[in-house]
Amino acid sequence: MKKIFSILTLLLINLVSLSALEVAKSELESATNTETIVFINYTGPHSKIDSLNSIKGIGTNLAAGISTAPDKYLKNGGGKYTLIHAVNPEIKEGLDADIILIGQNSEVDHIDNLRHIIASYLREAYGYSEKDSETIAVFITVYNAVYRGKIDAFNSKYKSIVTENLSAEKCGLSVNYKEWAGMSQIVIPLFDVNQGGLSTIDTSVISDSQVVKHMQDDDDKNVESRKDMVDLKEREAEEATEKAQESQKTAVQEQKKLNEEKAKTAEAKKEAEESKVKAEEAEQKAKEAEQIAKENPEDQEAQQAAEEARENADEAKSQSESAEEALAEQEAAEEAQAEVAEEAKEEASAQQALADKKTSEAQEERKTIANDQQEIIKEEIKNASAPSAFAIQLIDEANLLSALVKVNTSDGSIIKASPVRFIRNRTVYPSGSNFIAIAGENSGNGIVKLVLLSSDTMEITKESEDTIAENSVLIQDGSEYYCILQENSAFYLGKYDSELNRKLKSEIEVKAATPITVSGNNVMVSDSNGNIVVLDKASLKKI
Repeated sequence: MKKIFSILTLLLINLVSLSALEVAKSELESATNTETIVFINYTGPHSKIDSLNSIKGIGTNLAAGISTAPDKYLKNGGGKYTLIHAVNPEIKEGLDADIILIGQNSEVDHIDNLRHIIASYLREAYGYSEKDSETIAVFITVYNAVYRGKIDAFNSKYKSIVTENLSAEKCGLSVNYKEWAGMSQIVIPLFDVNQGGLSTIDTSVISDSQVVKHMQDDDDKNVESRKDMVDLKEREAEEATEKAQESQKTAVQEQKKLNEEKAKTAEAKKEAEESKVKAEEAEQKAKEAEQIAKENPEDQEAQQAAEEARENADEAKSQSESAEEALAEQEAAEEAQAEVAEEAKEEASAQQALADKKTSEAQEERKTIANDQQEIIKEEIKNASAPSAFAIQLIDEANLLSALVKVNTSDGSIIKASPVRFIRNRTVYPSGSNFIAIAGENSGNGIVKLVLLSSDTMEITKESEDTIAENSVLIQDGSEYYCILQENSAFYLGKYDSELNRKLKSEIEVKAATPITVSGNNVMVSDSNGNIVVLDKASLKKI
């Protein structure tokens, strides 16, 4: 839980019991680790909402051709998203990788959607299950955030075919969605693309100690995702163990073949040695017979004996040479079989080492998760009985953007924070079991609207149909609310009920940032020329 060391403002909202404690973001950051990985998403209203299927379709399209040629370099996309399948099977040192580039025109603004894209890519390209792909996608995004801009970390671990596609300015993933488009190179480490399935992605790399450490910084410590990763690693270990056992059987068979080849080599060597001795003896006899024939040129029997001895010597030599050739061929066969046997042994050893590694990682992480769960339970017990109040946390001072938080008033810790970090102008009103605020941002796919926030989840449960001026104030008058709505480039005063339904709209145009003053039966605003005008509260017509 993040600690609040100073309370900047204590607001009484419209004289109700809700206290809004406004906390400067800079002070919060000074009290925490500046390297904490907390993704900043756009969580306000959107001008258009893409379906989940269309979001997943992005990843599916990026995977085209990967499964049919996993060991070939490939580049897909090139518009809003690009996939580089950077593999070089000829180089053994270092890791291959997939790289997802987020293009300049991309409108992805929430980490969940980015994870859906990555997960759908993994399912289509490598056959991961939906659950496993979603788990891996979580770790990939955190991994890339941890190593954002750390090009040396990538250079030391990956092959040149990967790193030549990376730059120090863009490698990894920023925690801020505003720095994603055109500035992201998401690296997905590959362990074994040819096998496919569980061990395609190097889960040990994306879940290293630094990644897990940063995941533990979240309030929920990412326990569920980490448990899913442990489960995946245990299945990786089981699969590697099975492969190790099969490889061991193969190694035994190949060793048996090698022993047979060694026996053949020994026999060939024996035959070669015996043939050599016979050839040497025959050569010696031929020389002796030839010497006798030379000394007795008239002796026909000596001449005949010399010729026969020479023929025998030549034949023995030929047989010896054939035996040597056979020995060389057999030694080559033995050497080839020795390589096959050694490769089988190495494969068995490698698979067993992988199984042991995954098992060890899973066991260690299970212990850590168990400890973290105990801490979470203790914190929940503490917060359940702690005095609390809702507060407004200042997120962006320059643009006056805030978020709703629930604070433990006894120690200043944040019990729960709203994911909506785009509340405008530091104003929130309680309304039954909800809060009413103006939220959003006019950038990318964002838009500003009047919203209802659940007091339980602090998430948006409803949005107004109207677009609201981003500098509009929000004023409560009993069960009615006033703010400035926008239609094209014109601005009007709008009156809304507690369900965000518009009841009235002023006839006159007003300034987008006009103050709104409710007095009796009147409402006073500044018109488009900056003049104060008085409107009838019942009709919003000019008096």
